[in-house]
Amino acid sequence: MAQTFLKEEQVDELVVLYRRGWTLASLADRFGIHKRTAAAHLVRRSVPIRGKGLSEDDLPEAARLYAGGATLIEVGSRFGVSQQTIRRALAAAGVQIRPSGRRRDVSA
Repeated sequence: MAQTFLKEEQVDELVVLYRRGWTLASLADRFGIHKRTAAAHLVRRSVPIRGKGLSEDDLPEAARLYAGGATLIEVGSRFGVSQQTIRRALAAAGVQIRPSGRRRDVSA
């Protein structure tokens, strides 16, 4: 990846988007930079970096999608986290996890 320098206005936008919930990966794509570079810009602006994982606010929607038949991979993709992250979050919330690779049959 070629080195890309962001202007101050772009870093301002990066900070705003991150605070709106964009992930480091989505910011990296948006600005053509590596996600570690995006994180470095945030750190220099004293913006705390969110930990990986599913937020408490997203848990009810993730559970609804999963109960509706979506796979762990599909739910993880929706929230930008791995299937294992979704599995752990749902299991901790008491959601019964289906056998691997199984969609819930919602037509019955």
